[in-house]
Amino acid sequence: MIRIVIAEDQGMLLGAMKSLLSLEEDMDVVGLAKNGEEAIKLVTELQPDICIMDIEMPVKTGLDAAELLREQECKIIILTTFARPGYFERARKAGVRGYLLKDSPIEELVHAIRTIMDGRKIYAPELVDFVYEDDSENPLTERESQVLELVAEGKTTKEIAAELYLSAGTVRNYISTILDKLGVSNRIEAIARFKEKGWNK
Repeated sequence: MIRIVIAEDQGMLLGAMKSLLSLEEDMDVVGLAKNGEEAIKLVTELQPDICIMDIEMPVKTGLDAAELLREQECKIIILTTFARPGYFERARKAGVRGYLLKDSPIEELVHAIRTIMDGRKIYAPELVDFVYEDDSENPLTERESQVLELVAEGKTTKEIAAELYLSAGTVRNYISTILDKLGVSNRIEAIARFKEKGWNK
């Protein structure tokens, strides 16, 4: 029997997943969590085979929880609405065995659970494309790179606007575009990715 913990902050989805997975003869949902912290507690206490986790959850995100559970035997599957390369990269580094999108049919999740139990990994095809894309070239324009370098220096939106003779709104738009292009969720991740790729040289 495959013992499963599900972590999802949307109650209806949590209940639906539990009901659907419980219909499988070889699966038993042993715990339900509404945030990343509860997921860590349940996995540590119950030692399940699989933990299915959403990313965007209160207290601790699914990625935070996955990083903290890395040393556990439990295999983590991220189930999310976000096909973002930044999230996917972080999940892979945390040793996540599966990364699926929420619009996948339940059969796909069931298949992924069994495949992962066989020692393999399952990633949504949309995400694998991100990994194999040639991203060695800086996707940012010269001005966007300039804005990000000033962000990295710790300057505020207002200070950047003054230095580049732009309005604060324009700077905010630039930052939003930068996050989208780099596939990250905040300025700190954007700076880290920019430096990691060596684009700040």
